Amino acid sequence: MAVSEEECSSANSRSSSSTSSSSSSSHFLSKCVLRGSVLLHVLSAHLRSPSSNDIVFAKEKSVELVIIGEDGIVQSVCEQPVYGTIQDIAVLPWNDRFRGRNPQMLGKDLLVVVSDSGKLSVLSFCNEMHNPGNSRGQLARMLAIDSSGCFIAASAYVDRLAMFSVSMSGGSGIIDKKIVYPPENDDDVNAARVQKNSISGTIWSMSFISQDPNQSKGHNPILALVINRSGAVLNELLLLGWNIREQDIYVISQYVEDGPLVLSIAEVPHSYGFAFLFREGDAILMDLRDANNPYCVYRTSPHFLSNVVDEANFVQESSKGCDLSRVLQVDDEGGLFNVAACALLELSDLDPMCIDGDKYNVNVTHKFVCSWSWEPWNVKNQRMIISADTGEYFMIEIIFNPDGIKVQESECLYKGLPCKALLWVEGGFLAALVDMGDGMVLKMENRTLRYISPIQTIAPVLDMSVVDYHDEKHDQMFACCGVAPEGSLRIIRSGITVEKLLRTAPIYQGITGTWTLRMKMTDTYHSFLVLSFVEETRVLSVGLSFTDVTDSVGFQPAVSTLASGVVNDGMLVQIHKSAVTLCLPTQGAHSDGVPLPSPVCTSWFPENMSISLGAVGHNLIVVSSSNPCFIFILGVRMYSVHHYEIYEMQHLRLQNELSCISIPQNRCEKKVTGFPNSLVDESSVPALPFGVDIGNIFVIGTHKPSVEILSLAPSEGLRVLASGAISLTNTLGTAISGCIPQDVRLVLVDRLYVLSGLRNGMLLRFEWPIASRMPSSVVPQSPVDWLSVSTDTVLSSVSAANSYGRQVYTTKLSENIKDKFPVDLQLIAIRRIGITPVFLVPLSDSLDGDIIVLSDRPWLLHTARHSLSYTSISFQSSTHVTPVCYVECPKGILFIAENCLHLVEMVHSKRLNVQKLLLGGTPRRVFYHSESRLLIVMRTNLSDDTCSSDICCVDPLCGSVLSSFKLEFGETGKSMELMRVGSEQVLLVGTSLSSGSAIMPCGEAESTKGRLIVLCLENVQNSDSGSMTFSSKAGSSSLRASPFHEIVGYAAEQLSSSSLCSSPDDTSCDGNKLEETEAWQFRLAFSMPWPGMVLAICPYLDRYFLASAGNAFYLCGFPHENSQRVKKWAVARTRFTITSLTAHFTRIVVGDCRDGILFYDYNEDSKKLQQLYCDPYQRLVGDCILMDVNTAVVSDRKGSIAVLSCADYLEDTASPECNLTVSCAYYMGEIAMSIKKGSFSYKLPADDALKGGDGSIDFAQNGIIVSTLLGSVITFVPISKLQGLDQACTLKCHVHRARPTIWEEYELLEVVQDRLAVHPLTAPILGNDHNEFRSRENPVRVPKILDADMLTQFLELTSVQQEAVLSSPICVRSTVKSRLKFRSSPVPVNQVVQLLERVHYALN
Repeated sequence: MAVSEEECSSANSRSSSSTSSSSSSSHFLSKCVLRGSVLLHVLSAHLRSPSSNDIVFAKEKSVELVIIGEDGIVQSVCEQPVYGTIQDIAVLPWNDRFRGRNPQMLGKDLLVVVSDSGKLSVLSFCNEMHNPGNSRGQLARMLAIDSSGCFIAASAYVDRLAMFSVSMSGGSGIIDKKIVYPPENDDDVNAARVQKNSISGTIWSMSFISQDPNQSKGHNPILALVINRSGAVLNELLLLGWNIREQDIYVISQYVEDGPLVLSIAEVPHSYGFAFLFREGDAILMDLRDANNPYCVYRTSPHFLSNVVDEANFVQESSKGCDLSRVLQVDDEGGLFNVAACALLELSDLDPMCIDGDKYNVNVTHKFVCSWSWEPWNVKNQRMIISADTGEYFMIEIIFNPDGIKVQESECLYKGLPCKALLWVEGGFLAALVDMGDGMVLKMENRTLRYISPIQTIAPVLDMSVVDYHDEKHDQMFACCGVAPEGSLRIIRSGITVEKLLRTAPIYQGITGTWTLRMKMTDTYHSFLVLSFVEETRVLSVGLSFTDVTDSVGFQPAVSTLASGVVNDGMLVQIHKSAVTLCLPTQGAHSDGVPLPSPVCTSWFPENMSISLGAVGHNLIVVSSSNPCFIFILGVRMYSVHHYEIYEMQHLRLQNELSCISIPQNRCEKKVTGFPNSLVDESSVPALPFGVDIGNIFVIGTHKPSVEILSLAPSEGLRVLASGAISLTNTLGTAISGCIPQDVRLVLVDRLYVLSGLRNGMLLRFEWPIASRMPSSVVPQSPVDWLSVSTDTVLSSVSAANSYGRQVYTTKLSENIKDKFPVDLQLIAIRRIGITPVFLVPLSDSLDGDIIVLSDRPWLLHTARHSLSYTSISFQSSTHVTPVCYVECPKGILFIAENCLHLVEMVHSKRLNVQKLLLGGTPRRVFYHSESRLLIVMRTNLSDDTCSSDICCVDPLCGSVLSSFKLEFGETGKSMELMRVGSEQVLLVGTSLSSGSAIMPCGEAESTKGRLIVLCLENVQNSDSGSMTFSSKAGSSSLRASPFHEIVGYAAEQLSSSSLCSSPDDTSCDGNKLEETEAWQFRLAFSMPWPGMVLAICPYLDRYFLASAGNAFYLCGFPHENSQRVKKWAVARTRFTITSLTAHFTRIVVGDCRDGILFYDYNEDSKKLQQLYCDPYQRLVGDCILMDVNTAVVSDRKGSIAVLSCADYLEDTASPECNLTVSCAYYMGEIAMSIKKGSFSYKLPADDALKGGDGSIDFAQNGIIVSTLLGSVITFVPISKLQGLDQACTLKCHVHRARPTIWEEYELLEVVQDRLAVHPLTAPILGNDHNEFRSRENPVRVPKILDADMLTQFLELTSVQQEAVLSSPICVRSTVKSRLKFRSSPVPVNQVVQLLERVHYALN
């Protein structure tokens, strides 16, 4: 039970230390806003269907399914977290011998994954990735799969290997047999009896070698390994065989050749025994057909991969000449570091600024192959694209002739960045993944490669600034991403990308409805936009110029339109309260209009009543009245050319007033070209209930309240096919008010269901019951029979050829089938998405098209997902929305917000909701300067001859560098902060004047020098039109000079004066006049040498600042508020190098590279810094922030984040020996380099309906947001463990009972999370123990931060599945008695849903 905000505030007011206690007792909820974008693997497979060409991007913590469109643009289909770390992934191809498997998997490939769970996971695709089974084994480094899909091999880094055979029989088991070397114990029957030490060493690469089925005697696999023996100079090729019958692994042969170091092996597909060995400087083709006698048949030419010195910059291990992503990284305690993070930032170096080090600029003396990919589906001659570490791309072609093998080498096809993974896909496209930069889509044309489009990644995110930019009512982030030469600023927004095209002045008050209409039913583009106001209606032509054509269309202009639509080709219908009008527009409105001077119009009038609702469909019009309650079915018939009549087909008196009507606009059409990123198997046919014809039904909502599906039958007229009553209760068991349907939509994907938006802000999903679908005895033999077809029979005495009444289904149903109607619709999902009425606007006429859900904010509902799955749209709250499709804007959407029309384009298949502003160098720090509306950025690794680091002002609209302050030659910027001195705002900059690392391996500081700089940012009036200028007003930048029009939100094209989006007086589409331009420049106010690198700077008490130097930090100030003078007031020292500084009010927190965080205070009387508390655990601090004077959030360089508090200690007894208390912790598996206050959340409406009557989850004020090296953006919001004193007392009175009536929010969600983590529907797909994974690197028995990504899966389940999850038994690990009692009691589903809806609403 929740308590009200008033009760919470009164309870807090009773205690003077409420702030401290709440902070110390609070727990946090973690939600990933943007998943890491570092791509480690890329694969191609048939996952959704046997004919789909799917591409899989494997990241460290998630799997993403994408496609490459015909235009070469990468589009995302879905992404799923794995709650673990993926080590390797491969495709298990379909084999005809697998026919005994599940028929639903016929012809589909599988994914095989090894991860830190120590399990081999086999994944299939079924609208969601799921895990059909795991095979136990502690081998999680590398995978190899036989080309026939019959065998799998998995290896560890060193000395360990296992092989698996794939089951050919039916059943759920994927794995048939397995063999492991070395055995886990002496009694292991599956252990290999291979000679001891024969596989001893580090396994660098492995591949199965296929055998000619016509020559091989048996089907025992051969596995080739590239292995490095301990102490050996060269790697060797080891061929192993597996005798499946004898269950034995044996060594067939070994091959070592003097020369360059062998790095990897790749089998030549369809060759039966040939493989390439890639070495430093060359590649050799091996003949392995006789496994006992391997030999080389071809070497690449000397100039192909050797003797090249290139300017490329890359990370290399000097001892072995390969990049860090291929090298085992071991920390001080022997554990494995995150491999991808090692490739981004070498963790063995304790300097947090090591990206700027000289070791990343290594001159290479030998090329080697980084990645390769074979041409798909080429059986005759094999062609392979390879990427060298210099960024050059080559092609090798192998031609098999009767007289031998011929190998052809190409010249360089393309020069770019070195590629760590490469995939050649259908259509000649290549997907190339790059370290620390955007990947590329290349295309093979005329034996050359051409750049097509980027594959965006934002890693590493080194710093960020979260602001409510231009008052858009939702946060967006400016992030420093990437490293030189690909460094950039990224603008990151939560939700689905909206590219703003144009916006009108706020002159459209009182809009009551919007519709877009086509001239013909089959038209691709819209022709008209209908705007209904309180007392008038306007019709506009759709195009670059939205022209008023109301008179030419024929709509009544002096009425408010209730509904409009196209009843047939060229026939537009307007429904208002007095009549239904049919209009035939003239050629002045549309080229296909009637050749008459005025439009042809005819009307139908109800008798002595007013129309309250209406809907228009193909050959059907439905209207209703409210008092009395009638429903009218109308049709259209033609008497002569241009002479039509609306006639009444049937009317009925209703028991309940209608609240909404929806007519399906089109039958379900198979998605062929328009929706290639559908989650649904394109070859499948939707299952319609027997006796239901999509062409003859419509859906209504009633004030009963209920939703009903009606059918129009020839002999029976209107008939109710199905009905769903709406009766909702809250957690107290009382009925929820306002459950009247505001809008309804029929959806047909793989099943038929009804969506209903209610007036109280709730969204419902009803499904047709399974028992009422077509019985198996009458299943049709062809897909055509599955969909009912219409006949020529009509309900009219006029000839069918001249009638446009709804053609109806006339197949006779047996009496027992008739008795099945009406059926009761099953309410399977309920969500609250706002507090205002919910409108449903389909993006297309197709019944399986996605839907915009409009309430307090816009959402995109994914119709193909099970239950209710929706994602926020990055746009402000709107009152109306309609899709707009025309030639220049095929995916347009028109929002009405704040009395303006906003034309946007929504790219919901875009992989990342980010905008790239390329800066060059490596951006290290960023701040948003609100006064100038500029970004202040610190850059390093510049290619400028005069400096390698600077501070610059950047236009956030286009990324232009407007002004710059260059540091001295050889000086590197390390830290930067904004603070106010008197009436001016200054910029504090800390630099390094020394080369090399700032930190010794032991953690102590190196002897270095630095500089402290104080800069002032001043605006100067600039009348020189030729100079670089910037206006402080939003949108005043020149659009013609900006390539990023979508950020600005204004017209990207010149509009005519007749357009809605321009007027003769406007100079910008937002209605703002361009102000006199202003230039912003830096002025050097103060500079002084510093006794060490300034790795951290922090403002303190609004008049001081803190600056570090090695293991010391200084408290400084500006005497007399003079920015040109700096005075040191105090100094304090720690044992190890200081990496971070933060302050809140009087409290100071210092983070170092070994002792974790330390709490300090400053005594102004004695002018001394005093240490108060210390970290109870050693940690290498990544970043730290203070939530209040007693609570700090700290991240470490091993991927964990923790909340530490000192609230349990009294100030008068404080001493440096008083350790901090770890309140809660969380293992992210990613290194957080920047922590800022904020939540990156949507501003919740001030209403108890969504706040749940309590303020225990404060999204906006007390949250933090974290960015990581892998490109993730994660937000943490506090959730109270105790909900006020009154509720705590109530809880204490009930806790001894078996069925407590009160649940604490933290306890409640913790129980739900535990159940979700083990339930088959929601458990981690790679077999990880979720509790163990989130507890890594954290102290035992420390409470965990809750995982909202795991929890919000609960919202995607149906109501029945939710009940099943909460009632499922779990293995309780906690020893706390109170938790045991909570876990044994029933969990209230409504309370869980209500709480998670708030999380999803604010943070989605």
